Amino acid sequence: MEKDILIAKLNLAIKQSKGDWGRNHYLLQRIKTEKEIPNSDQKYLENILKESIFPIIYEKKQEPKRKDKSVFLNPNLVTCQICKNSIKLDEKSIRDQNLWYHKICFPQTFSNNNKQKKNNTTQREIKIKKDPVQLALTGSIFAILCCSVYFILGPISMIAMGLGGGLTIYHVIDATRKLYSRNKFRNKKPSAFLLFLLLSPFLIGGMIVYEGYTLLESPIRIILLWAMTITFWSTMLFVPMAVLSKYREDIQPDVKSYPNISIIIPAYNEEKVIANTIEGLLETKYPKKEIIFVDDGSKDNTLRIAKNYKDQIKVLHKENGGKATAINYGIQYSTGEIIVIVDADTIIGRQSLKEIVKGFEVNEHVAAVAGNIKVRNQKNWLTKCQALEYITGIQIVRRAFDVFGSITIVPGALGAFKKSFLTEAGPYGKETIVEDFDQTIKLLKAGLITQGSTKATAYTEAPSTLRDFIAQRKRWYRGNIQVLKRHSDALVNPRYGYLQKLSLPYLFLGMVITPIVGFTATINAILGVVMGDGWYVLQVFLIFIIVHYLMTALALRIDEEDKKLLAYAGFLVFGFKQIVDALLLKAMIEQLRNTKATWTSAKRVGV
Repeated sequence: MEKDILIAKLNLAIKQSKGDWGRNHYLLQRIKTEKEIPNSDQKYLENILKESIFPIIYEKKQEPKRKDKSVFLNPNLVTCQICKNSIKLDEKSIRDQNLWYHKICFPQTFSNNNKQKKNNTTQREIKIKKDPVQLALTGSIFAILCCSVYFILGPISMIAMGLGGGLTIYHVIDATRKLYSRNKFRNKKPSAFLLFLLLSPFLIGGMIVYEGYTLLESPIRIILLWAMTITFWSTMLFVPMAVLSKYREDIQPDVKSYPNISIIIPAYNEEKVIANTIEGLLETKYPKKEIIFVDDGSKDNTLRIAKNYKDQIKVLHKENGGKATAINYGIQYSTGEIIVIVDADTIIGRQSLKEIVKGFEVNEHVAAVAGNIKVRNQKNWLTKCQALEYITGIQIVRRAFDVFGSITIVPGALGAFKKSFLTEAGPYGKETIVEDFDQTIKLLKAGLITQGSTKATAYTEAPSTLRDFIAQRKRWYRGNIQVLKRHSDALVNPRYGYLQKLSLPYLFLGMVITPIVGFTATINAILGVVMGDGWYVLQVFLIFIIVHYLMTALALRIDEEDKKLLAYAGFLVFGFKQIVDALLLKAMIEQLRNTKATWTSAKRVGV
């Protein structure tokens, strides 16, 4: 009986447009099939039900006979709140803040007062954008970094961190310039950040040797200080930029006009999830949209399921040629000014299309806007770690790149492109197995801007087993290295603006340097303990872990996500991180050995 009541309440919440339509239907299916609901979804469900208005149910024998024979009555809805008399069906009435009034009882002054109150509330909400918890977390991160360097690690560490601080100041000042590239040809040279990555270990090593440390002690401290210097730089730059990006998004006005958009869903063997994706898009609020489904030669029932919606969407079919060809095929049939790409396993939020279109009004040079991808199946350790990885990556790192207008990956799960810029940059290519990454870099190399929207949410199905996770990341990491190699010329060409100055060097850091430093730092930490330098090693690791937890808490706060996920932050330092680093190193070795990169994907579970 409890199951039936919950289903009825959730159906009513859907009718009242509470929460995200797609996520609601996802939960509805899990409840009907009596599948376990993840903790994050349980909290979401509780909040949605709290916001909904449920009728009081009376038995028929207790209700006087009425012509409409209604058995659902709520005294608050059928009684005038001023005269306290019942409102008859033939009487004119007014509803205000979920309460009912006779029209003659509802004075104009009361209406004006309510309107004024609403206006004042709106103005007050716009002004009160400063979250004290966000500010406290940001201040704590800065305080711990600065104080620990000054009071704990000593003069060499201060100089090393000073290198990162100087680079941070350089980037902050540089952010005041125009975001888009001016396409001015200059002499080729690496960016300041790339030089910093490559030269700082030698500078730090020279200082440590000068202080008199032995050859055995020097590598240990060099690696640890190099890692801390990079952490200091990224934290001092990314944290304030993330807060600034959040503020800019909050004060951004609603869309002034709605351009025509074409939503393309490329699909191959997606029979378990495609119906939910299409229904979610049909229910998404946007006045001028067309949905184009492209079947890339599926061997299961994907095409047959999609044809059930042929009266509402365009259903296309082609021979199997890969995701890039399916997207290109869909673009040929599109009529919208904006192209939105949605993966076949993704359920987007009810307001996501309106939110993602906002990004194009920021600047005429904006070519693409990335959506906020969330993990909807948070049911075990692995999926929760991935959910946290997505949140910290989007809410801290990507928000910082948003300020610089150089987000490097507009994801295939939810990404919007201005069609004119997309066609000028050329079709999606098959040269790599990560077509979304490659296409985004092509737009940035054309001197354009890529932005992000965290309010344009999309819920995707993450791999729930280690085998599927490895299969997914194998494609991602091999594809990322392919793109980095393919566009390596942008590392030393200043005409590419922030792609050359910041974004591509940071990708080089994440894909090449970080996994190497991660493993060597762990080995050096063990050696440091054995060599009697354990106290220094412990201090460095404690500072790193505390800052990591604070940054994770800040990301969860900005994204308004479940705070319980903070319990998994430690695994992004020890455990989950080592798995990711190992897969990155494996991808690099395979690339060096010229092993053929193949398309791999996780097994679909569906609801």
